[in-house]
Amino acid sequence: MVEITTKAVVAAQSRPPLSRGRVLSAAVALADEGGVDALSMRNIAQALGVVPMALYKHVANKNELLDGMIDVLMDEIDPPADDTDWKTTVRRRVLSARRMLLRHPWAPAVIESRTKARATPTPAVMAYLDSMIGIFRAGGFSIRLVHHAMHVMGSRLLGFSQELFEDSADGREPDPDAMAPEEMAARYPHITELAMAVAHDPESVVGAGCDDQFEFEFALDLTLDGLERLLGTT
Repeated sequence: MVEITTKAVVAAQSRPPLSRGRVLSAAVALADEGGVDALSMRNIAQALGVVPMALYKHVANKNELLDGMIDVLMDEIDPPADDTDWKTTVRRRVLSARRMLLRHPWAPAVIESRTKARATPTPAVMAYLDSMIGIFRAGGFSIRLVHHAMHVMGSRLLGFSQELFEDSADGREPDPDAMAPEEMAARYPHITELAMAVAHDPESVVGAGCDDQFEFEFALDLTLDGLERLLGTT
């Protein structure tokens, strides 16, 4: 009995201390193996060799766990290259995002559901989108053209195809840690510029801030123009 207890103590001491990063990494690994349905505090705790209550020091609830997992995945996307044009940079990052999602097939549904549930996307998603807007701006895009481009790209910026970028927070979870406008502008300058520059259409089903009909026709025309350029070349 004493020997068993001693072995348990030694095993516990040999494990690295529990942290938010370890909790999130274990959760991602479980989701990779069994999907989001495999996620529970009990299963995560078992994988980490701790009691379930220990996890709540690092994640308050299931939604915070999912948000943190999204941010872990966003860190897997390649950073922008400094030696390429805007088009190559955007293409590489989008394809890197898609490779990330192929490694984690459960992620698109979680990203979509949590983005739509929150007043704002998670910090890592915000930082990624702000960076992408900055790439377009540095490439010579006007702020209005950036706005249209973000809708055309939609969630393809994150590696899959769904419309995620609704500007209205109606019906979404309140964010108790929402940043003050000044802090938002300092942390995400490109997103702030875009939000301030776009005229709002409150009736749009795409989202307040967007002219639904215009965005639909813009994407359609852009797609048709692209197909027209390819006609006869393939």
